[in-house]
Amino acid sequence: MRDDLIAKLDELHEADEFEEIVNTIMEIPAEERDYELTSHLGRAMNNLERYEEAVEQFLTIAEEGQDDPLWHYRIGLAYYYLGQYENARREFEVADRLDPGDEDTLEFLEWIADKTAEPSASETREELEAESESHTEASLTESSSASQHADMNDFWEDSDQANEYISKPVTDEQISSVEEQLVFKLPASYIQLMKLHNGGIPRNTRYPIGSTVHGQNHIVISGFFGIGRDKKKSLCGELGSRYMIENGGYPEIGVVICDCPAAGDAVMLDYRPSGNDGEPEVIYVDRGSNNKIIKLADNFEAFIQGLRKAENAEG
Repeated sequence: MRDDLIAKLDELHEADEFEEIVNTIMEIPAEERDYELTSHLGRAMNNLERYEEAVEQFLTIAEEGQDDPLWHYRIGLAYYYLGQYENARREFEVADRLDPGDEDTLEFLEWIADKTAEPSASETREELEAESESHTEASLTESSSASQHADMNDFWEDSDQANEYISKPVTDEQISSVEEQLVFKLPASYIQLMKLHNGGIPRNTRYPIGSTVHGQNHIVISGFFGIGRDKKKSLCGELGSRYMIENGGYPEIGVVICDCPAAGDAVMLDYRPSGNDGEPEVIYVDRGSNNKIIKLADNFEAFIQGLRKAENAEG
């Protein structure tokens, strides 16, 4: 039965019946789609120029696709046509490493190199100013996806302890459901990070501060809560944000995103300056000092960029 389905999908692809491929696969419940079916779905969406949807599908099978050059090629193609050239470059470089010499991969890498080349001296001042204005308008979007640009293997620690925080790959529907339960809109940069790796322990766990907490000039986090309910240490899990606020006496000002090794302390998104749908600040809650609040960063992206390894916590 399944072999017949795959054969049908291959025939539809050869006939350029991409919409039919999407309709056929979407009739199958998401939890019943395996790696091969999701790959077919993402490829068809690419062919229909539905690149954002394609990326979402490919990210749901990111773990299985890490050693598959086709997975990297296909998501790289989607990133390329979305104008996310650094994301695309990263994926095509991995595809080339896994399958050296593929002509299509090398061609995309050449195109990306051309599009991201440094401006030549012959560019006019007007062209540079227009580019600057365009960049300014897009800066928030680019900043929110900056966490994608880093290699996940460099950002996240791989350990048994990290599994406490890692939830299943998240969909847009799940994100909306979790946001509704939290009553807060999650930052785009947080969502992008979780779509790549839904919770875990980062390699850099210290964040320098201007004051002192527990006699130190930095705070330490244990891990990031993923978006979901399946793990105890997820945003809506048994030990997640809602539980900590409703049962642990944490301030009702936003969302707990990290627990900390210091007893009871936590890192939160603080929505007081922005409102429930705005861009929250990142704060530290010192439980030992009667829920003393220490501002860490203006936004989640700045917080991520400020994390340091133990030996670099002060720099």
